[in-house]
Amino acid sequence: MLVEPAQSLTDLLLGLVACALAIGLLRRRVSPAHRYWEFALGWLGVSALGGFVHHGFLVQWPAVATVSWTLISVGVVLGVSCLLAATVEEVLGPGHRRVFWVLRAGGLGAYLGLAVTTGAGVGALVACESITFACIIGLWAYAARRRHPLALPILLAVVASGAAAATKVISENLTGAVYLDGDSLYHLAQIGGIVLLYRALVTTRRPAPPAVLSRPAASVET
Repeated sequence: MLVEPAQSLTDLLLGLVACALAIGLLRRRVSPAHRYWEFALGWLGVSALGGFVHHGFLVQWPAVATVSWTLISVGVVLGVSCLLAATVEEVLGPGHRRVFWVLRAGGLGAYLGLAVTTGAGVGALVACESITFACIIGLWAYAARRRHPLALPILLAVVASGAAAATKVISENLTGAVYLDGDSLYHLAQIGGIVLLYRALVTTRRPAPPAVLSRPAASVET
């Protein structure tokens, strides 16, 4: 029997969907930054599958559950890091590692600080990673002003994924009506965001090189 059935089964569904979409991107090779998009979905999928094991079996042993949750958190952090890396490469082009690390330091530093001092849980992870999501949204908003063809579809997907966190604060009186808790609803809501992300990457026309987006064309002398 599963210890926490709703949380474990919704995590399983999220993990299977994310891994399937990662494999779909791997086969299509849809973008110059494809490796980061694939890794992002892959890490999020593996983390969700780890959540299935954690909620379904390991939570009954507190010492083991602490270790498993730490590993799951690392997977989520790596997945979000890959989302940011993909965004930096798509919007600014290759060779901007310094920009990536400056932007990543905010959310990562906040979470590591809370993890060390308070043993941060899922709520703290979501709150701290919202800093990174804000950076991702900011970059894509900049890309939208430059008329990057991926900007609006990606923004929709990222906002949908970020908005999924709102399900964690829904009253238990409401979540109980559908026999789910906030964490389970969060898992299900995340599926919508990653499906939108996948569709944006495989159906939207590929962008022009960043140099074309950021600099006017040089005049031709005669």
